[in-house]
Amino acid sequence: MPTFTLRRNLVHFAAYEKHIGFYPTPTGIGEFESELSAYVRGKGSVQFSLERPIPYDLIRRIVEFRVKEELEKEAAKRKKK
Repeated sequence: MPTFTLRRNLVHFAAYEKHIGFYPTPTGIGEFESELSAYVRGKGSVQFSLERPIPYDLIRRIVEFRVKEELEKEAAKRKKK
């Protein structure tokens, strides 16, 4: 499954017969829950149907959120040392 990383996994995605699976972790889903309400989703995943336009702007914002989240986690770990 293709994965984008920033020291750790940020998001995964996969193509299926009728949808694109996008896996931004549970925090990525939770942060954008209202905007994702129109899509089939699970705890850490969302399905974008191939019958509708792919919401690239929303995907970009979710990835940006995940990048920020990971950078903040890393900074907090450095402060603890």
